[in-house]
Amino acid sequence: MTDDEFMRDVLQRIATGPTLSKDISAEHAQRAMRIILEGKADEVQAGIFLIALRMKRETDDELVGILDAINAGITPLRVEVDDLLTIVDPYDGYLRGVPVAPFLPAALAACGLRVLTHGLDSMGPKFGASHEAVLRAAGHKVGVSRETAAVQLEDDNCGWAYLSQLQLAPELAALTSLRTRIVKRPCLTTIEVAVNSLVPRVSSHLVTGFVHKPYPPIYAMLAAKAGFAGSIMIRGVEGGVVPSLAQPSRYFHSDDGVNLTQVDLEPTALGIASAERAVPLPAHLLDDSIRSVKAPGNQFAKELADCAAKAGLAALSGQAGPARDSLVYTGAVILQARGLADSLPEAAGLLREVLDNGEAERRFRHLAA
Repeated sequence: MTDDEFMRDVLQRIATGPTLSKDISAEHAQRAMRIILEGKADEVQAGIFLIALRMKRETDDELVGILDAINAGITPLRVEVDDLLTIVDPYDGYLRGVPVAPFLPAALAACGLRVLTHGLDSMGPKFGASHEAVLRAAGHKVGVSRETAAVQLEDDNCGWAYLSQLQLAPELAALTSLRTRIVKRPCLTTIEVAVNSLVPRVSSHLVTGFVHKPYPPIYAMLAAKAGFAGSIMIRGVEGGVVPSLAQPSRYFHSDDGVNLTQVDLEPTALGIASAERAVPLPAHLLDDSIRSVKAPGNQFAKELADCAAKAGLAALSGQAGPARDSLVYTGAVILQARGLADSLPEAAGLLREVLDNGEAERRFRHLAA
């Protein structure tokens, strides 16, 4: 069966309406996605494939097949560190609060971890302030190669790196324009979290965020299939890794992709008392006529990234406030979940120490452009 005949057959099965659409095997999902990634499928076919899967709801087999197709186009790169932590926030960024998670890797590196994050400058459907945009606004040099990122991770004076998806998974990044035009979130939004391109000597672990209940088991399953030794899924603001500063939350962790353990969180247990869920937007960004413009390169996202850069740098310098609380809280969750602290208060103490003594800021500025 030719590629064109195969795509036609797959679309006839998955795109026949809410009651007649049929699931496909992991092998068929992988082949269809490879055809798309290699540019052999018509863009209309590619768009229908992604939308139809989303509308009928993807099965685990289909998600795994697509993940395998993405990873098949990536040559793993060895990193000479024992353990690597990969933190992935929503690629489409933030709109309702000031994101400071881009500064978390430097703080965790100061605590002894090796931390990778990845993303893109702008992605729909939100087109909010992304990790990449915030890091650029803070003076970080983005767009480095995988090899450079590996050196940064191996460097005892640094220990963290950011990779654009353009370098991490270029075939997948090439679909950005298509994803913009199909408007709604495709399954790639879920799957790209588990792309595993850099391989440490011993083990890698994934940290990501969620809002909706069905997602922790899906992320845990994908992480295990991608070769991560463990995964941590935090119920965070806007689907990110930073939990609410104002109300109870929870996280899940898994070591096998099947069994998940839930841990309840309460910010007041760490001395965090806030009326706001996250770092609040500045007054000039509260205008809905500005915030509602969801398009690539929108001015709101740029201004929010600038605000986030200022807030994050202030937090790294030891300034008190919700940005610092966000770094302490999230970092403590990760340290405890990785077994590097016996309790959340102990872990929070480690984060506060590296923020106060300047080590977190030093590591961040180590990669400043």
